Formats: sequence, C-alpha cells, structure tokens
Amino acid sequence: MASISVVAVTNRRQEDQFLDLPRVLYARDANWVPPVRSVQRSLLGYRPHPFYKSAQARTFLAFRDGAVCGRVASVLNWSHNEYHQQAVGFFGFFECIDDQDVANALLDEVREWFSVRGISSLCGPVNPGFEYTAGLLVAGFDESPVFLTTYNPPYYARLLETWGFCKKQDLLAYGGHVGMLPRIDARLKPVAEQIAERFQIGVRRLSQRDLLANIDSLTDIYNRSMTDHWGFVPISCDEVRYLVRQIRHLLVPEFTLAAEIDGRFVAFTIGLPDYNQRLKQIGGRLFPFGFLRLLGGRRQINCLRVLNTHVAPEYQRLGVPLVLLRAMAPAALASGVENVEFSWVLESNRSSRGSLEKGGANLVKRYRIYSWTPQECAVVMPDAVAAPVRSVREAVPQLA
Repeated sequence: MASISVVAVTNRRQEDQFLDLPRVLYARDANWVPPVRSVQRSLLGYRPHPFYKSAQARTFLAFRDGAVCGRVASVLNWSHNEYHQQAVGFFGFFECIDDQDVANALLDEVREWFSVRGISSLCGPVNPGFEYTAGLLVAGFDESPVFLTTYNPPYYARLLETWGFCKKQDLLAYGGHVGMLPRIDARLKPVAEQIAERFQIGVRRLSQRDLLANIDSLTDIYNRSMTDHWGFVPISCDEVRYLVRQIRHLLVPEFTLAAEIDGRFVAFTIGLPDYNQRLKQIGGRLFPFGFLRLLGGRRQINCLRVLNTHVAPEYQRLGVPLVLLRAMAPAALASGVENVEFSWVLESNRSSRGSLEKGGANLVKRYRIYSWTPQECAVVMPDAVAAPVRSVREAVPQLA
C-alpha cells in the first residue's frame, strides 16, 4: 500500500507546491479557473495581509510516494472566536485527489493542529474567511465559477462527509438573463421612483477614489448591516482598504453604487464583471502582460456578478435596494452583459432570497459550509430552497 505523509509548509518550495497543486488536479477540467497566484500567496499568509493581524494560518501538504496529492490550511481566526465567544477552528484551501485516505490524513492533521491549541470544533471551508471565498460547491457544476467564488469537483463533498463533517449552512447563488430586466424594470420603476422621491434617496456612482475616500463610512454600513447574519465578524477599515486597493482597477463605476440621504451614504452595492472569463485565458498570471489582457478584454465579458447590497439598519425597511438595483440595470443592458449572478446569499436569509425570487432570479449554485464537533455531527439544516439548482442557461431561457 502506498504510504501517505502530511507535512507543514515551511519553505518557499513547499509554498509553490501548495499553490501549484490545483493546476495538476484541474488540468482536464474545462470549468476550473486558475486563481491569481499573487493574491493566493497573500490570502494564505505567505505574504503580509491585514486578515492575519487577528488570525493565524498553517498550511499542510499531503504526499503519496513522494508526489503531492492534497493540501489544506488550518485558520485560527481570533476575531471570530472573540466576537462569537466560541472556540472554533477553520479549515480552507482544501484540494485533494479522489482518495479518502489522503483526505483523512489532511483533515486529521487539521484536527490535531487545533487540538493542541485547545480547540475541538471545526468549520469550513473558508479561504481564509467568510469575507473572501467560502463554501464547498455542492450543486451547479455545469458551468465555470464567476469571479471570486469557489469551484471544486463533486467528490469533495463525499470526502468531507465521510471524514465526519456535516452541513452547517448553505450559501446560495441566484442567476438570471438580462433579457428579464426590461420587464422587471417596467414593474419596479414606479415603486423605485416612489421610494426615491418619498425618502429623497440619491444614487451616486463610486470611482476608485470615491471608495478609498469613504472607506470609514462604507465599512460602518457593512458591519452594522451584517450584525444579525450567521458567521459575521466585523471587518476593519484597514482590511477593507486593502481589498479595495487590490481590485481598484477592476471596478466599474456604473456597477459600483451608493445610496445617499441628506448627503450621507446609507447603502451601497458592487457589481463586478466576471473576470474569470479572462483569467482562464491568461492562466491566472497577471505578469508580465496578463494584467493588460485582463483589463483590455473587459468589454467582451458577458456576465456580471452582483455582490450583496448592504443597507444601514435604520434604512433597511425603506426599499433602498430596489433603488440601487434599478439604477444599475441600464448600465448592465448597455454593457453587453447577458447573464447576472447574485452571490452569495445565506440560505437562512429568507428576506434577500425572497426579494431575488420575486424579481425572477433562479437558484443556480449552492455552496456548503460544514462543521464538526467531537461529540456529534452538527444538526443538519433542511434545504430551504426546494427548487433544483439549475444553470443560468436553464434557469432563464433566452428571451426573444
């Protein structure tokens, strides 16, 4: 029987092996999109990142007969545990061949790493936190992932569940075709205009400079709007500033909108073109010329990802998201975008799910957060969405 060993990553060569493994595992998977290597280095803590001012990560590689066959990261998030008064260890960046023994060896190493630190409960995958990419894809494998979302083979769920993980919460992606927008706009226009007029809501496009100049205000809105959401941990202004600077050249002002009342920001939403369509073509490598190709082909991207809209609590019952989304619709129609994905939405967030479903969006992908405790498996939540997951093409046929 082939021997399996798991070692902690301690040098640059092993870091490169950790980063290179997905390219080997997904070499024949047409849907996989290579991540940006430099970004992955910082997310793993191989380079400075503000996330790790209040967290620690340890990465591991699995070898079988001298060849790398799996990887995983243990993430000790002090901010999460302090905020929720919990002792939970997170895992992420999981990749593995279809071999239960290899998966078991990796996950056993994660459990042991946390055990010596007095932590017995595990949760994940998060890469490295909920504010970044999170969840294991469990439904919706027929298309490539959109920008800044996860992707993995179907067998990963079996590997985690056989080891002992159980479902904790699902993150949902909704999709639709822009051909729906004129019809939806005709229905929402009177309502949105009435809301905007009644509460004197203005909509403002945000440039890179606007975002950086208003980091404190936007961070405050985000943190206060997310207080009641499962898994939420307040994010610092420094971390938001770092994230904005990382994607500043990728932002499109027409899709980066804020709502104002009396000259104050009360809500914001961000839409990003699906840059994965270009990252696949440049192999995830921005240098020396990949970055130019990434931005140069932006107008050829036909999918838009709309991240969650965040509204300050005191304004959440006014219908502000309708005003923002209606303001984004003309730009989406004019840009040549064909498909829109809203992701992700917590399965337990019935309000947001209901709004998307009423607007005609359909469930297209499902990502799962797992948990494990030594006493018993976490209580399995019933699937809140009865409809089957369908691709964007199946969910909303092309409209004549």
